[in-house]
Amino acid sequence: MSNPIVHVQPPLEFIPPNFNPLVLRGAQMILPFWLRSQTSITDIKADNVETLVDMYRQFQEGKIRFLMAFRHPAVDDPLCMLHLLSHTVPKVARQHNLSLKHPIHAHFIYDRGIPLWAGSWITWLYPRMGGTPILRGKVDRMGLRSVRELFANGTLPMAAAPEGATNGHNEIVSPLEPGIAQMGFWCVEDLLKAGRSEKVFILPVGIQYRYFEAPWKAIEKLLRELETACGLPVTHEPEEIPPGKEANKSLYTRLYRLAEHFLTLMEDFYTRFYHQTLPNTTTTKVAPADTVLEENILRSPLPLPTSNAEFSARLQALLDTALRVAEEYFNLQPKGSLIDRCRRLEQAGWDYIYREDLKNIEALSPLERGLADRIAEEASLRMWHMRLVESFVAVTGAYVWEKTTAERFAETTLLMWDVMARIKGGSPFRRPSLGKQWVQMTVGEPLSVSDRWETYQASRRGAKQSVADLTHDLQVALQNMIS
Repeated sequence: MSNPIVHVQPPLEFIPPNFNPLVLRGAQMILPFWLRSQTSITDIKADNVETLVDMYRQFQEGKIRFLMAFRHPAVDDPLCMLHLLSHTVPKVARQHNLSLKHPIHAHFIYDRGIPLWAGSWITWLYPRMGGTPILRGKVDRMGLRSVRELFANGTLPMAAAPEGATNGHNEIVSPLEPGIAQMGFWCVEDLLKAGRSEKVFILPVGIQYRYFEAPWKAIEKLLRELETACGLPVTHEPEEIPPGKEANKSLYTRLYRLAEHFLTLMEDFYTRFYHQTLPNTTTTKVAPADTVLEENILRSPLPLPTSNAEFSARLQALLDTALRVAEEYFNLQPKGSLIDRCRRLEQAGWDYIYREDLKNIEALSPLERGLADRIAEEASLRMWHMRLVESFVAVTGAYVWEKTTAERFAETTLLMWDVMARIKGGSPFRRPSLGKQWVQMTVGEPLSVSDRWETYQASRRGAKQSVADLTHDLQVALQNMIS
């Protein structure tokens, strides 16, 4: 949300799934037009689709239940999944003379917060497409009951993004939330209680975005705009920018300089106005020994970047500080990973905005309504710090230098654009397009949940370890699909 909420809102109601095959058919029909007109995607390729076809065959024969756990690098991932199920799977099934029942689709789990920023049309569309919402920051009993019911008894398989949110990186998988693995074991439990023999699987699905042509000119143009927005002197690149480390040394140093300048400004912002104490922020002007920079970077006429290790440490300290500013307001203790803290802060903010204790807002006196509005407005402003962190949870100081590809340059530059858009009050969901892209989807090998049931049900410790092991195996599978 680009603008803060200034008025108290009624409680967030559960949106029950209401799958409508006609709505799905309409979405499938407009999907090609939507991809061409609203995204940069012009082609979607998929590998190992035969495995997914066979999973659907077994599901429709009543032999298995399964959940597709897909990577979530970008907001267009659901469109890619819809294309995979509505176009690619039927095509491959026909090639193998297999007849699958229609619709070939999936119930999916989505964040209850999406309709809040995406608009009322999503509130209408997602349930009719088979979606069921979940509140990520607390134990959402109604949402979990819906997921369990659909997983065990729904007429379609399930789909979910175990990373929980987009991370903006094609080649980094964020730490997975354990809920997906837990849902798998609950499904096994529910089937056994019902005396049913279906096996339960989790199927990893990889998604990567690639540019048809390396968009160096577009990256340089966006970098120039960001430099201008930050008040940095702009260095224009040659009209034609060839690939390779030697040719891109200036772009890399400019990108690093921009990131370091932004980091310094934000450190000062939290130190000066929020009275926070951060580590020493002195910028290193001579690259230390642990920097991976090559000699061509050291000869660059631009200011030298600090070490990757120092930058990463400073960034993590800044993200921790931003979360603590919000946590102090909501009286929360820092606990768990950055992602865990973000989820708790999100829920705390919603509790102040979407008031469960105010069943009838219209019945409040003008004074009570005014006080409730002030609380909602303040909570919305404090959540801004958490949104800032969300954009940077997967950022490291060495991602671009480890592999100086156009994709990694583009991802990092666009993430910086996202954050600056939030700071300037704009919408981070209207990113500039850097060029036409194609998508590589990869269907992995199914992970059996049923085969792990004996260990899971043996003891509380066994259950906890089984969930952790399955989550780890899924993380490895998704990471291994990155090319």
